[in-house]
Amino acid sequence: MDSYHEILLKFWGFDSFRPLQEDIIHSVAAGKDTLGLMPTGGGKSITFQVFTLSTEGMCLVVTPLIALMNDQVENLRAKGIKALAIYSGMTSREIEIACNNAVYGDYKFLYVSPERLMSDNFLEYLIRFKLNLITVDEAHCISQWGYDFRPSYLQIAKIRTYFPKVPLLALTATATPEVVDDIQDKLLFPQKNLLKKSFVRENVTYLVRKKEDKLGYLVETVSKSKGSGIIYVRSRKKCREISDLLRQHEVSADFYHAGLDPVMRKEKQNNWMKGTSRVMVATNAFGMGIDKPDVRFVLHLDLPDSIEAYFQEAGRAGRDGERSVALMIYNGTDKRRLHKMVTDAFPEIERIRDVYQALCDYLQIAIGTGKNGFYTFQPEDFARKFSFPATTVYHSLKLMEREGYLEYTDDPETSSRLYFLAHRDELYRIETSGKNLEQLIGMLLRSYTGLFNDYVRIDEVLLARRLNMTADELYQNLKYLSQQKIIHYIPRREAPVVQFLIERVEKGRIRISPANYQDRKANYQKRIDAVIGYACSEEQCRSVQLLAYFGELGSKSCGQCDVCKGEHQSGITNHEFEFISLQIRKLLVAGSMGIKELIGQCEGNEKSVLKVARWMLDQGNLEMNTSNLLVLKK
Repeated sequence: MDSYHEILLKFWGFDSFRPLQEDIIHSVAAGKDTLGLMPTGGGKSITFQVFTLSTEGMCLVVTPLIALMNDQVENLRAKGIKALAIYSGMTSREIEIACNNAVYGDYKFLYVSPERLMSDNFLEYLIRFKLNLITVDEAHCISQWGYDFRPSYLQIAKIRTYFPKVPLLALTATATPEVVDDIQDKLLFPQKNLLKKSFVRENVTYLVRKKEDKLGYLVETVSKSKGSGIIYVRSRKKCREISDLLRQHEVSADFYHAGLDPVMRKEKQNNWMKGTSRVMVATNAFGMGIDKPDVRFVLHLDLPDSIEAYFQEAGRAGRDGERSVALMIYNGTDKRRLHKMVTDAFPEIERIRDVYQALCDYLQIAIGTGKNGFYTFQPEDFARKFSFPATTVYHSLKLMEREGYLEYTDDPETSSRLYFLAHRDELYRIETSGKNLEQLIGMLLRSYTGLFNDYVRIDEVLLARRLNMTADELYQNLKYLSQQKIIHYIPRREAPVVQFLIERVEKGRIRISPANYQDRKANYQKRIDAVIGYACSEEQCRSVQLLAYFGELGSKSCGQCDVCKGEHQSGITNHEFEFISLQIRKLLVAGSMGIKELIGQCEGNEKSVLKVARWMLDQGNLEMNTSNLLVLKK
């Protein structure tokens, strides 16, 4: 057994790799920059984790997903592997401690949000890291043609100058051929090196249903279905409403969105993972990092805004290889809403400037100040005070983010963190404080490890329960310990955060580039059109359509989707028609043939072959020559 398999078995309990994982590991081990294109659930993280554990040095992992970042760090630590994370919203003290640990603490993984890469305080430490690999997760974010472009990703290539001999591994689950090339160009690959797993999911049946009464059809379908499932909707309000509707019809359902308290989100997720809740109704905030193998159906009640997003979300069905369904329900209203989303996502440029000026006034930032400042931000209150639609505020902030004016984190890391400032032998000081806090300190030390080396995420609800305290009593005690410099306690944040990357400028100096506005608007419209085209198409196999979008051409029809099982004009199913008509074309390319000989050569039912041949004659695809033989019409 080689070292890679030994590591896989020791830490993950698997004796073999999934398809493509080992190929990627060997590619980076050979020092090659590599782009790994693996569909959702393919096990991307194991590729860089196994490689890094096999050799000296640390892996720098760039990822924009704070929740997923923290989950991976916690999972690695649970296996006894030293890992750290640095992301937007951390204090300077937290970043300093994490960076020192990365330099001196023999850590194997450092997860970093792309926004932190080029900050001055991080760069001071970066050049001292002993890296064996640079990993870029969600690599499609670097491409302006991708569905989730993030300008901060364009900074990643700059760090390569500090580590010219360290290979780079880029990973993504969804990328079109155009984006695949762009990723490698932007990350400065010396030569193209794509390792790709086919997007074919033979066990997943893709279905589309056009229904005016979507809710009635939803209840009927989910009530009949077996096994666990996910229902994706676009709004937080609808999550609760659909969940309540399903429960009224005796379906075990729960709801999930980014606006929930993190403790509640974790509890809901765990209940669904364990099967306590059969169906989760959620926004697209649900699913990242979740690897539940027995999801039997993924249902989209609202049309997604890109094929990439749909394929990634639908890909959470059937990871155990068993037969599963990805169902999209739509009607005419959905198409109109999608088209409106293009207008909403790109407010008029003067409107964007208005939002910027109002934001600075709201946060009391004077012209020429504010650089690198973090500000808690209440978008609903802001929108109400300045009479902006909520969608205008959100998309204006995102467009300003792409231009480098600010960063807007609408789903920040909200877990509380704690770090012991006092050494163990100094903890006796609290005995003279007049407060009975020994029990709290003892509980902290028993409940969490690493408190003297790094900031650790804590769960106040759990601690209060164990200490038989109210939440407020625990908060006041932790706050007191922090004031006494015994600990540094950072309570969880309940609101989104804005960070200004440059000083406030005058409204008229705000510039939105054509690349970030006109070009991206046209590209967004193209993605919207692709979703609508997929939903409305009744002529080509669903799987074939999806695969073609990602560059896999010439795929075979699945035979299971609504298109394949729909009736062709010839009187047989579309799938059977395509199967037979392709055979007829191949046979007649070689030369003319009589109808009896054609029937004898074709696989399939004799009556079906006759129906196909007759239909092709009627449509002018075939003709009879003077010898009464069938020939392909040129």
